[in-house]
Amino acid sequence: MKIFWFIPTHGDSRYLGTSKGARQVDHAYMKQIAVAVDNLGYEGVLIPTGRSCEDPWITAASLIDATQNLKFLVALRPGVTTPALAARMAATFDRLSNGRVLLNLVTGGDEQELKGDGIYEDHASRYETASEYTKIWREILTRSHTGESFSFHGEHLKVDDAKLLYPPVQQPYPPLWFGGSSDAAIELATEQVDTYLTWGEPPAAVKEKIATVRAKAAVKGRQLNYGIRLHVIVRETNEEAWKAANELIQYVDDATIAAAQQKFKQMDSVGQRRMAELHNGDRTKLEVSPNLWAGVGLVRGGAGTALVGDAQTVADRIQEYADLGISTFIFSGYPHLEESIRFAELVFPLLPLATRNKLSQPNLTGPFGEIVANNYVPNQTTASRPIQESA
Repeated sequence: MKIFWFIPTHGDSRYLGTSKGARQVDHAYMKQIAVAVDNLGYEGVLIPTGRSCEDPWITAASLIDATQNLKFLVALRPGVTTPALAARMAATFDRLSNGRVLLNLVTGGDEQELKGDGIYEDHASRYETASEYTKIWREILTRSHTGESFSFHGEHLKVDDAKLLYPPVQQPYPPLWFGGSSDAAIELATEQVDTYLTWGEPPAAVKEKIATVRAKAAVKGRQLNYGIRLHVIVRETNEEAWKAANELIQYVDDATIAAAQQKFKQMDSVGQRRMAELHNGDRTKLEVSPNLWAGVGLVRGGAGTALVGDAQTVADRIQEYADLGISTFIFSGYPHLEESIRFAELVFPLLPLATRNKLSQPNLTGPFGEIVANNYVPNQTTASRPIQESA
């Protein structure tokens, strides 16, 4: 089990849909989050992409030197960059970070935004281009270890004698991740990527989706890893957690929800449609599965669900997804700095043994917690019921 966090380059706040409780997401704040999650033992961070965000590559590169072990999941954008340039960028980042870059293939789901980036392809054409793009990107990086060049002439893209002189640290190339729910997306995933991502749909829907992807990959002689993208609201008690969930959206008005939902309907992303259909903008239908709350998706695009509850409840829900074959969990919460620390303190002790051991390797030994009355070491408590490693 691998646990990731999120760098909120599109903004952060105590409340959704309002400037109340908002904070400035500058480099100092992003660095705070990166250093915190690196020290806490998170595997890596996802950095979002799109015109609503700071550039993910520049953001991630600026955080290399501030961190030691943290991996950065950054976006590959067919049409926005050429595959040869993207290969050089990936190799350089991988070398400068000593093997700490992961790539997230993003085709985009908002045609209006894509046109602003100069991309005028429809959904089907974008996936055709993405398939050719990924083939070129992979081959350039793979052949860089032997110094070979690569030529490719496709329907949408072509290169002649493409060559990369500085190979990446990770072989044959930094791992490639991708999430998409359409038939075209699943076809692309089963053919070319290493980790398939899903947004946080109810376990039954995730089970069905993974089964489809796994079967299609098997036909092609491939096996994929699987990950899920979720928000989290964890507190000492279930009551506190649900109170925090309701407070998160307490200043969102109906007009803002309606405007957001209307925008989501205009997108051609199947995954975004599936997120919106979980609640259809109805505040009274937000718990779409036990402890799976869709309130974030009232106004936020992309991942719109959160696990809500006390530590044991959240750990149990994580185990439900792990039992389906999910091995990587990408979490976030509001505000992202505080929730990353809270999640680590409350939930990490309940994670499977191998993950728990990785996350609890302090460089210093000695008493933990504030010394009592300047003399006594604090009592130690143990996790109540760690969840088990999945087979």
